[in-house]
Amino acid sequence: MKRRKFFTTTAAGIGAGTLAATNAQGAVPTNEKGERLTDKWTQVGTGTTGLPNRKKKMTVDVAVIGGGMSGISAAVAAARNGAKTVLVQDRPVLGGNASSEMRVTVNGANSRKRPSRETGIIEEILIENRYYNQQESYPVWDHVLYDYVTRQPNLELMLNTQAVEAIMDGKRIQSAVCWQSTSETEFVITAKEFVDCSGDGLLAACAGAEYRTGREGRDEFGESFAPEKPDGWTMGDTILMMTKKMDKPVPFRPPSYAIPFDHVKAAQTGKHSRIVKQVVEGFWWVEVGSDFDIIADREVNRHKLMAYFYGIWDYVKNSGDFPEAENIALDWIGSIPGRRESRRFMGDHILTQVDIQENRHFEDAVAYGGWGFDEHCPGGIENLDDPPSFFYGRVPYVYEIPYRSLYSRNISNLQFAGRNVSVTHTALSSTRIIATCSMMGQAAGTAAAICVQKGITPRTLAANHINELQEQLLRDDVFIPNRPASDEKDLARKADGIFASSTISGDAKLLIDGISRDEPETVHHWESDGLNAEIHLEWERPVQVAAVELKGDTNIGRNMQMYKQPDKGAEQIKDVPPELVKNLTCEARVQGKWVEVAAVEDNMTRLVKMKFNPVKATAIRLKLKETWGHKTIKLFEVRCYESA
Repeated sequence: MKRRKFFTTTAAGIGAGTLAATNAQGAVPTNEKGERLTDKWTQVGTGTTGLPNRKKKMTVDVAVIGGGMSGISAAVAAARNGAKTVLVQDRPVLGGNASSEMRVTVNGANSRKRPSRETGIIEEILIENRYYNQQESYPVWDHVLYDYVTRQPNLELMLNTQAVEAIMDGKRIQSAVCWQSTSETEFVITAKEFVDCSGDGLLAACAGAEYRTGREGRDEFGESFAPEKPDGWTMGDTILMMTKKMDKPVPFRPPSYAIPFDHVKAAQTGKHSRIVKQVVEGFWWVEVGSDFDIIADREVNRHKLMAYFYGIWDYVKNSGDFPEAENIALDWIGSIPGRRESRRFMGDHILTQVDIQENRHFEDAVAYGGWGFDEHCPGGIENLDDPPSFFYGRVPYVYEIPYRSLYSRNISNLQFAGRNVSVTHTALSSTRIIATCSMMGQAAGTAAAICVQKGITPRTLAANHINELQEQLLRDDVFIPNRPASDEKDLARKADGIFASSTISGDAKLLIDGISRDEPETVHHWESDGLNAEIHLEWERPVQVAAVELKGDTNIGRNMQMYKQPDKGAEQIKDVPPELVKNLTCEARVQGKWVEVAAVEDNMTRLVKMKFNPVKATAIRLKLKETWGHKTIKLFEVRCYESA
């Protein structure tokens, strides 16, 4: 459908009154191309005038809307799996809530008692940040993300660009109309698959995708943590801060709009009361929710958040109750609220509190979560009668997230990842965590590439090709609970023998058991006795090999995220994980002679992919030379493939 016809036939739709008003009384006159006739670019150097080029078209395989951590993961996954991809981000930096604009920690399912940190694309990014940004600067983190995205083949990045309207072909999105504010340019992006990772989901909403806001009632899904009756409340937005320690006392004078903090009442709501416990990184409970439309209330709530925050800081600095704050000065205060919840788009499955609590198994699982049920209270800091969070407790395991919760039930080529996926309000209190959202992003992006390759819809993929999606995710170092890898194309699984030069724990045969991490009380690794170790794979008859892949050790029991408060990260290693293999070579035995086919130096990823010209080999030998500091070398998986 042509764009002009679309806007004519949807005059009652959102945006129609502005984007299609070329013939309305009083509107700026345009030509048949939609260009403004009154806008004539004058270049004084040459004296020439003309219509500026402010409308462009783009055609891709996959369009990912939203450049937060889930959007980055989706776009990179789609591009790596062969799809021509564009990533559209409405801010000047990447990262969303995790960016320097908001500075939310990239938390996930991990805890000290349960080694379950996310791997795959999100881990690659966190390791690079440790390598390039040991000073833990959030502005530098922005540029680590920028470098990571812009160097990916098949991927184009568009910053300062928002998808504002969908051009539809029945129940399918044909194109996204996008506005790039810095270049005053309208882009019409045509794609085969769309992945909305923008959080609020404007494109998906414009396309007519079914969604919910507010809280489900207790009886609809049997959720004990839900309110007795459904209502419109969403978890609130938050602003954070960072401080600087000075060498002398620093006065604080609040702005005129500061709202005084009722610290007495705020401290009376029990275990999770709003008590100032530190004066370094801000207070997550400075939040404001909404009982109907948190998107429309954004600017009003932003002003309120700043006013409430400055009232709290005035109390910290000027009440005399915090002598430790005397030499502390504000260094950064967020101007853009971090959002927890708005639209939740409905898929073929709605993940619920019961699904999570009962640890239900899904045949189409593609990601996992592990954060507790952390529902922030309605009204936020404007509701001091309730605690800031109804933290209903942790989950003692990692739970599965099904692929059917990542695509639209009524728009055929639309997927989503992040806080806008198909979950109930109560389930969202766990799934909204950034690293969990990133895993969903990698799953959705990978699925989008497969849909493009096969010419199918996400629903068809879920019904007929879910095994292929899961196998690709497992190959790309995503862990899926209760789903071992069993890739029929993996030649390592068909090897007649696999052995190591030395072993102090595990077994070399575990490298092909399909599980690429240790589980509670179950070992799935091989570990060498010292450095300069070797792994051999042997075949009785020659096999063609063109790619060897392995998964090393990054100690998934250790946190790796960047904190605003230095004490929280005191136990972390501010560098590449020392356990990770750093330098290695790969040799193939061809006609009885060993030939080096690949070498890797200064490796920084758990997943190491080595591609080379195909050889007929009876054996592969990995020479593992050194780590980033550990005295032994540990691997969890080895794979071999006939083609790269």
